[in-house]
Amino acid sequence: MWFLYQLAMAAGLGVAAPVLLARRGRHYLETLPARLGRLPEARGARPLWLHAASVGETGVAATFARALPPNLDLVVTTVTPTGQAAAKKLLLPLASERRSVVVTYLPFDLGPLVSGFLDRYAPRALALLESELWPLVLRSCRRRGIPVAVLNARVSDRSFSRLRRAGRLGRRALLDPVGRFGAQSPQDEDRLLSLGTAPESVVRTGNLKFDTPEPSPVADLEQALRGLAADRPILVVGSTMAGEETVVLDAFERLERDALLVLAPRHPERFDEVWREVDGRSLPARRRSGMPSAGDGEPPAAPVRVVPSPPSRCAPCSNVGEPPTPVRVVLLDSLGELASIYRLASAAFIGGSLVPTGGHNPIEAARFGVPVVVGPSMENFRRMAGDFEAAGALTVVGDGEALASAWRRLLDRPAEAVEQGNRGLGIVERNRGAVERSVELLGQLVDLDRDLG
Repeated sequence: MWFLYQLAMAAGLGVAAPVLLARRGRHYLETLPARLGRLPEARGARPLWLHAASVGETGVAATFARALPPNLDLVVTTVTPTGQAAAKKLLLPLASERRSVVVTYLPFDLGPLVSGFLDRYAPRALALLESELWPLVLRSCRRRGIPVAVLNARVSDRSFSRLRRAGRLGRRALLDPVGRFGAQSPQDEDRLLSLGTAPESVVRTGNLKFDTPEPSPVADLEQALRGLAADRPILVVGSTMAGEETVVLDAFERLERDALLVLAPRHPERFDEVWREVDGRSLPARRRSGMPSAGDGEPPAAPVRVVPSPPSRCAPCSNVGEPPTPVRVVLLDSLGELASIYRLASAAFIGGSLVPTGGHNPIEAARFGVPVVVGPSMENFRRMAGDFEAAGALTVVGDGEALASAWRRLLDRPAEAVEQGNRGLGIVERNRGAVERSVELLGQLVDLDRDLG
């Protein structure tokens, strides 16, 4: 069975590679060396292995890592380049004389690659964030006696359906090697139990995202945005997916209010595509990559990556005798800055929700008391979105016209907007505490304080 699984995995990678190269280019290419076994040098002794697939999970991993004993070495893996950049920004600073941190990519789920990874780093335990379960990784850890925990465990509708169809053997391969699941919600707990997970292995710890601290300000960018806004309200649109930018820009043009729109696509390989969409409209626009960066003119510090700005017919002009045209749209074509920029918003729209992709995390905006608007597709955050909506802390819209109407209401009724934002902030504050419960859960599997070197 395992031979057939690896054969299918290798064949799948062979088929998918040209598609990924065509769609994501260098963003996919840069993941390959480490995923094929070219790993950074091991540092420290018997590290804890944290795996976080992408940006959202990496933020959760950083929140959890800050609560761990300071003498514990870490190796952190991601799947996506955006996750890798976030891991380097958030987790490498934890390194000190008493703790080493290695950040790399998760190897492909093939025997020699997984074995090579485990041989090099010899982790004392594996903590998976949220929902990434790789059969061969789990099997290899089990055979080597490496404890495994899934923290902030979430069972989405899609994952639940797939696991039910996988059959008993498939579910056992994915669930049995896990010693502890720290479930986000009662629904996640119930789903894990219904799939056959041992009751003693499932503990409801809550959602680690509520414990994520406020991001550090990006002073140069925030100053630049305030200058461009010139006392106008700022609308922040975060993590948009393909098909949403057109709807959002239509809604902004329909709004008929003088405001600054900050638009942040989810995936960096789409920055140029989205810029062409923005640049094709009669909206004076700027790219983040053409604005001041940290260091007063120096190149931006890693891991912030930017795409060079082509000349734009929409860019502000300053013809003789005419005042410069106010900028209406800023494309945030950078990584690692969106979470901080929400603090400037009069209202926020969370992308991935007007198209059927399951939505993104509303906490990043809500923690600043910003009123949040989402589309109808919030399946990946159903419980959280339900709690926000029930408390009157979330506005759900079905299309661009409704989005424009929601923005218009929030801008025209500032007291109502503040009240909605405060309700969201209250939910965030009431749900803190998952970090301590998650550390305790992992401590049931492995002595986190013990020196295993």
